[in-house]
Amino acid sequence: MNTAKFRELSAWLGDRLVSDAACLADHGRDPSHHAAAPPDAVAYPENAEEISRILRWCGDAGVPVIPYGAGTSVEGGSLAPTGGLAVDLSRMNRIKEVHVDDQDAVVEAGVTRLQLAERLAGSGLFFSVDPGADATLGGMASTGASGTNTVRYGTIRENVLALEVVLADGRTIRTGSRARKSSAGYDLTHLFIGAEGTLGIVTELTVRLHPVPAASSVAVGAFESIAAAVRTVIEVVQQGIPVARAELLDGPAIDAVNRYSALDHATSPTVFFEFHGSNAAVEEQAQQVQAIARANGGADFRWSSDPAERARLWQARHDAYYAVRALRPDAQALGTDVCVPISRLADCIDETLADLERSSIIAPLVGHVGDGNFHCLVLVDRENPAERDNVDAFHRRLIQRALACGGTSTGEHGVGLGKREFLREEHGEAVDLMRELKRTLDPRGILNPGKLFLDG
Repeated sequence: MNTAKFRELSAWLGDRLVSDAACLADHGRDPSHHAAAPPDAVAYPENAEEISRILRWCGDAGVPVIPYGAGTSVEGGSLAPTGGLAVDLSRMNRIKEVHVDDQDAVVEAGVTRLQLAERLAGSGLFFSVDPGADATLGGMASTGASGTNTVRYGTIRENVLALEVVLADGRTIRTGSRARKSSAGYDLTHLFIGAEGTLGIVTELTVRLHPVPAASSVAVGAFESIAAAVRTVIEVVQQGIPVARAELLDGPAIDAVNRYSALDHATSPTVFFEFHGSNAAVEEQAQQVQAIARANGGADFRWSSDPAERARLWQARHDAYYAVRALRPDAQALGTDVCVPISRLADCIDETLADLERSSIIAPLVGHVGDGNFHCLVLVDRENPAERDNVDAFHRRLIQRALACGGTSTGEHGVGLGKREFLREEHGEAVDLMRELKRTLDPRGILNPGKLFLDG
C-alpha cells in the first residue's frame, strides 16, 4: 500500500483505520478451509458517505477493497488474497425503520440476523432467512444466502425489496423500492444480490418480514434409505403441505450428533420437519406427514408443538456441524454446497455417498432436502498432500455430478475462492457477460479481487 496515500486516508478516519497485527489477522481468516489472507489495513466507516469517500480514494490509489461483514463466509468471501483495505461494516448497524403494517424493515448492512430478531421481538413479525451463523444482512445479500426456512419463505433474494449500494467510483445508488412489485426498468436489486461485493458495497437493505406463526410443531422420522427419506419430502411438497423446514441428516451425521449431544436418534437417514400455522393446522400437517412417512417405511416418528420438546427434537440438526467437527478436531472442514432439482436429489446423494466410500473420505451429510441443497461436511488435513488431493478430486466430481443433474455448484455459500473454476462450466458464455458487467462497474478492478473469477 502506498504509504503517503495511507496517511491521507488515516488523516480523516483517525483511529477507525487500523493496521495492528491482531486486527489484520482477525480479518484475514474465516470458518472456511482456505488459507488465511489478511488485508493491509481495516477501515471502520459509519455511513455510506464515508464508504463513498473510501472507494474514491482506493480507486485513485489502486488499492483493493474487501467488504467485511461478520466474517462468517465459508468460501473465503471476505479474505484478502491480494492484500488491500478491508471495509468493516460492523459500525453500520442501525435498524432505521420497521413498518409493521407493510411487513418490511430498513436496515444498515452491518445489522446482524440476531440484532434484527431482537428488535422485532414482540412486533408479531420475523425475518425468515437463517443461514445458521449470525451473519450481517449485507453479507447475506452479497453472498445470496439462504437457510433452513427456504422451502417455505424463500432465500435472501426473495426477501430483499431494495438496496443502497456504493459503486467503485464512489457513486451511491438505490435499487428497488418498498413496493411489493414493480415493472419499472432493470431489476438492479438482484444484480447486486449474490455478487459477493465485486460490483459494489451494499450499505442498506429494505427486507421483507413475515408474521410470526401462531403455532409451530416439529416432527422427526427415521428411514431405511436416503431414497425413502427424499421421496417422503417430495410427496409432502407435491401434496401442498406447507412445510417450513425439511432437513436431512444421514446415518453418520446422526451418529455424530448422538455422541456429541447425548441424544438417542436411530442411526439411519433422518428427516426433521417443522410446520407453521394455527394450532389445528400444525397438528394436522404433522399427522399428514407422519402418514406419508410411514407409507415410505419411516419409523421412530416423533412430533411435538411444545417449545421445550421442539427444541430438543431440533437439537440434532442444530448441532450437526459441531458434532462432525468433533469427530476430528484437528482437521479442517470443507462444506460442499451443491443444489439439484429435488427429483434428482436421491440419486445425486446416493452416488455421492458411494463416491465417498470408494474414496475413504469422512464426510457426514446434511441437507435442506426441501429445496434440493445438501452439504457433505468433509474433514481434511490440508497439510497432507495426498489427503488434500483426494478431497479436492471428490469435490470436483461432486460438482460435476450436480451440474449433470441440472443443478448448481453452490446453493447458498457463494463462489468466493473455492468454486471459481466451475463458474464457466455452470454458466458457459454467460460468464463473459458477467465479466463485462464487472469491467463496466469496476473498471479498475478494486472490488473484492480474486473472487468469482479465476483471474480476478
